[in-house]
Amino acid sequence: MFSHDRIWAAIDALAERHRLSPSGLARRAGLDPTSFNKSKRQGVDGRQRWPSTESIAKVLDATGASIDEFFTLSDPVRDAALPQGAFPPQPGSIPLLGFAQAGAGGFFDDGGFPAGQGWDVVEFPASPDRKAGVYALEVQGDSMLPLYRDGDVLIVEPGAQVRRGDRVVVKTREGEVMAKVLHRQSPRSIELVSLNPEHPNRNFDMDEVDWIARIIWASQ
Repeated sequence: MFSHDRIWAAIDALAERHRLSPSGLARRAGLDPTSFNKSKRQGVDGRQRWPSTESIAKVLDATGASIDEFFTLSDPVRDAALPQGAFPPQPGSIPLLGFAQAGAGGFFDDGGFPAGQGWDVVEFPASPDRKAGVYALEVQGDSMLPLYRDGDVLIVEPGAQVRRGDRVVVKTREGEVMAKVLHRQSPRSIELVSLNPEHPNRNFDMDEVDWIARIIWASQ
């Protein structure tokens, strides 16, 4: 029997299979990028929203998947392992991307986790408490001197709780990616202090921020 959760799980699994976020899958199918967002799966009145048959048909056409494959993906007892080449990577290695690339679309899902293609891989020791989705960003340029130099690698944990004084990476909805120190965050705004005194501090309304992730380690 098909349920609301299983149909959406099949769409998420199909996106993973093609190394896409749900929004990336929607774009590939020619749909509104927000069509498959988590927020679109339930109405403001709490009622469940289902993807249309037309949307599913377009997704199958865009990915080359058959309806039988789609039904298999919705099976709760299917192998839960990620398809080969999808993220998170194998233990001991994590995805690596340059800061310049990080500003482009398609490399992250809606939560700031790695998605899509074009990532390199860097070795990073596995540990029992390492969360899935940890990835690395390579510093490019001198905007983060004196703390981080060109070529340094920052290990980032998306979804981690951030506090005042934490070093963070922030991506704006306009595609700007920056490493700063979190000075203050409220439900409506965020204040960031630059690592390089020659670069200005930055303030944003929260609706201007795509995601924020904590820097947990840096190679120097």
